[in-house]
Amino acid sequence: MASVAPAPDAAAPSAVITRPGVSIPSIPLLGRDLTASIVVFLVAMPLCMGIAIASGVPAEKGLITGIIGGLVVGALAGSPLQVSGPAAGLAVIVYELVRDQGLSALGPILVVAGAVQVAAGVFRLGGWFKAISPAVVHGMLAGIGVLIVVGQFHVLFDHRPLPSGLQNLAAMPGRVLGLSSDLKVTEFAFAIGLSTIVAMIAWEKLRPAALRLMPGALVGVLAGTAVSLIFGLEVARVQVPDSIVAAVAPPTGTAFARLLDPSVIAAAVAIAFIASAETLLSAAAVDKMHNGVRTDYNKELRAQGVGNLLCGFAGALPMTGVIVRSSANVQAGAATRLSAILHGVWILGFVAALPFVLTLIPMAALGAILVVTGFRLVSVKHATHLFRDYGALPVLIWAATLIMVVSTDLLTGVLVGIGLTMLELIPNLHRLRLRVYEGKEEDTHAITLDGTATFVTLPKLSETLDRVPAGTPVRIDATKLDAVDHTSAEMLRDWLSRRRAAGHPVTITGARGRIATLDGDQH
Repeated sequence: MASVAPAPDAAAPSAVITRPGVSIPSIPLLGRDLTASIVVFLVAMPLCMGIAIASGVPAEKGLITGIIGGLVVGALAGSPLQVSGPAAGLAVIVYELVRDQGLSALGPILVVAGAVQVAAGVFRLGGWFKAISPAVVHGMLAGIGVLIVVGQFHVLFDHRPLPSGLQNLAAMPGRVLGLSSDLKVTEFAFAIGLSTIVAMIAWEKLRPAALRLMPGALVGVLAGTAVSLIFGLEVARVQVPDSIVAAVAPPTGTAFARLLDPSVIAAAVAIAFIASAETLLSAAAVDKMHNGVRTDYNKELRAQGVGNLLCGFAGALPMTGVIVRSSANVQAGAATRLSAILHGVWILGFVAALPFVLTLIPMAALGAILVVTGFRLVSVKHATHLFRDYGALPVLIWAATLIMVVSTDLLTGVLVGIGLTMLELIPNLHRLRLRVYEGKEEDTHAITLDGTATFVTLPKLSETLDRVPAGTPVRIDATKLDAVDHTSAEMLRDWLSRRRAAGHPVTITGARGRIATLDGDQH
């Protein structure tokens, strides 16, 4: 079969970006980006501060990361509609690093992590991150969610989290039983936290259509702050410097000397790996939300690396692409990367002009926002989807990753999950190779698959599918495809959904087993 050269990157004009199930008014692109940037700014502000607090660092460190994520990474990103900033997924590992190594070690660690990400993008390793099993990624996020909930639960009572997830979990009953009828700081803080959670959830369920873009997290923080001010409650509040410039703390030569410690280098590599995986998972999710320009994973990795390098030199938090802010960006009608850039401008302007406003926010209100955020990371729905479509093994991988993240640490949990995915290779050890052939049949792009599709061969398969020209009918011959693991099946499911949602016909011939099921799901 004749070989077909990869199609050039056809960057669709921003004006024709559409979103499945989202009605976008016909207004100038600049106006759409401006509106979306304000929405993302309102979502990002409480999350930047809350994630910083959850990471055990001052709130302004998260704001600096948000500014860099908007101004720098927004301009360089390979995913035009993705928004970058501090992520809940890294809060746990940063908290442990700061606790064990000190805040001064964070800057050099991020410099190394950023350099690793830049190198990964330069050497085009972005596709390999897509080969990480969805069960591992979602198990990692679920474990992080549990750790955030049990840690920030104590912040609801104006107390600091304990050193480990298991200790935080064990102390939760005592924290609740310690409440009394004698009103004191603990009871006041807990009342503010509950007010924040109730306001946030109620707003998301009951908000009028005209205000659908007003983020629940902002409403929750406003409600908690209002309760504290109206009743004059003496509780711990956010502390920020009068000048954001004063919060920039470049690492010293002594701090860089810590890089001689192998454990510090290991931490940097772990942050680079986890940040990259979370970023590309988010980018893939953003791609599902619109039918415009697809993510260039290697360019996105390079942009994230530059961002983390700058965060390291500024003494700020690490960053990733984050799905909460990114989905808000898409739903608000963003058309280009300008919306992400502008949201960084608004954070910078607000922090520079109105820092005293931030000092009114109770710590318990930010803790409450993180409790809700962490709870939503524990997606049992994803586990039931894995069991329904792929059987017990992917659910075992998900559960083992979650448990190990909570009981040990993030990197151990991820490595255990990746190790368990190797079990899916055992039935196909006699034939792990996948041959992918491309050809042209009249006006149809023909792809023939021969062998076994596993996470080992996923980068090659994904690259082939992603370069199929837009608008061209595709025929996939799966007659010689012997088996498909759940990682490759999920990737194929997403690709089929995206092509067909855009009105581009895809037919699959000779499909058996999981591929036949996937093809049936799309009709």
